[in-house]
Amino acid sequence: MSKTLAARKSYRTLSGLPLEPVYGPGDAPAPDLPNPGEFPYTRGIHESMYRGKLWTMRQFAGFGTAEDTNARYHYLLDQGQNGLSVAFDLPTLMGLDSDHPTSAGEVGKCGVAISSLADMETLFRGIPLGDVTVSMTINSPASIIWAMYLAVAEQQGVPWSRISGTLQNDILKEYIAQKEYIYPPRPSMRLVTDSIEFAAKHVPRFNPISISGYHIREAGSTAVQELAFTLRDGIEYADWAVERGLPVDSFAPRLSFFFNAHNDFFEEIAKYRAARKIWAYVMRDRFGARDERSWKLRFHAQTAGCSLTWQQPQNNIVRTAIQAMAAVMGGCQSLHTNSLDEAYALPSEHAVTIALRTQQVIAYETGVTNVSDPLGGSYFVEKLTVDLENAANDYIRRIDEMGGMVPAIERGYPQTEIANASFEYQQSVEQRESVVVGVNQFTEREEQPLDLLKIDETAERRQIERLSGMKQRRSASEVGKTLNALRCAVEGKENTMPFILDAVKAYATVGEIAGAMNDVFGSYTETSVL
Repeated sequence: MSKTLAARKSYRTLSGLPLEPVYGPGDAPAPDLPNPGEFPYTRGIHESMYRGKLWTMRQFAGFGTAEDTNARYHYLLDQGQNGLSVAFDLPTLMGLDSDHPTSAGEVGKCGVAISSLADMETLFRGIPLGDVTVSMTINSPASIIWAMYLAVAEQQGVPWSRISGTLQNDILKEYIAQKEYIYPPRPSMRLVTDSIEFAAKHVPRFNPISISGYHIREAGSTAVQELAFTLRDGIEYADWAVERGLPVDSFAPRLSFFFNAHNDFFEEIAKYRAARKIWAYVMRDRFGARDERSWKLRFHAQTAGCSLTWQQPQNNIVRTAIQAMAAVMGGCQSLHTNSLDEAYALPSEHAVTIALRTQQVIAYETGVTNVSDPLGGSYFVEKLTVDLENAANDYIRRIDEMGGMVPAIERGYPQTEIANASFEYQQSVEQRESVVVGVNQFTEREEQPLDLLKIDETAERRQIERLSGMKQRRSASEVGKTLNALRCAVEGKENTMPFILDAVKAYATVGEIAGAMNDVFGSYTETSVL
């Protein structure tokens, strides 16, 4: 027996849930487990699942200028991808324009640079928005980017009632994990609620928020923490919308979720099953939702970026395939598979094609799509589902006792829990209690170099020149007028979305619009928590 295995006095999941050596009938729930498509949807939200429709295959993509990324989108669609997912660069994520001094060196590096409606027009040139679903990973400036997308749809002659896709718009997980926020939590929650209200009234097929556990997990949380904090964030958004006066069934069917697909195969499958069950009861019993669509948790999954290693990067293909299989076996509605080179750089065209082919192999060659919830009834999976459900509900109760997720964030509770979990896991890797192939075991002295994607170093200059030209062509007076109107709306209680749309159509920039709201809301600096 290896030293690593000998050191393990007990077996646990990655979340620390204890595991028995074998499971039997006495461990599983009652045999009357509802079928897929039946409340509480533990086994899936649709009776036929992938027999009826495969999951949407998305690849997260964005780099350089809008022109650069538009070319990648056309390539992916030609390769059989059926949904787009936009990655934005750091300045855009922080509500800054490409020509802001702080943006220097970051323009187009971790995603596409979008500063104005002109960039968004280029990003989707030749892509019919009425026929393709688009997911946009943007949070603090989400309402601005969404307004640009809606304006492009109008230009294409596509009514808002036809467009579908997802806006991430999950500001709570930014304070918890990713830290890309601009305003304090409560004003930010108002903007999210404005988006939810606007979508319910005007863009009925679009998901105005994707409540994201992905980044919580990437920050080092356990599967239990990812599950609990994500669902409690969802409860918080629903609370704010109901307090706004929206009937729960007017918006809940369009709430979507975004989970990580990590390495512990069975724990991940059980996590998705537990998520559906918890959310169904929350919507029906806590919020009194009566529309069955409100009870059904729909989720996108992405394989675990934090599990990828720069050592022996070809191993990342295997990791991604196993994680993707877990997401499919767990019943995801859409899926992104990471590329083998992402521990080094943005994905190359070759690597992203392998990642997409991974999904296609699972869908068309493995047979796992032929049966709904193929692991349903497994003694182990059913027991693990219940264990995850109970552990997550314990966290949710604690946050409820603190007054909700916003007060919990303000006192640093989820942040501290995640930091502790991340530290404990890193210790286990360094002490070789947890094996990471190619990193702390089965290592090689020499690594084969990869052919990496190189960002065109002229992209930043080209983007700034384009932005400068747009500013010269637009009407400065119209920009000023719309920004002043937005400030007045922010100072009051009106829904901000119509005013943001007006500013966007006047070609006000992301930075100008975010700055106008910053004038009223102020900025936010996280208080350190001991």
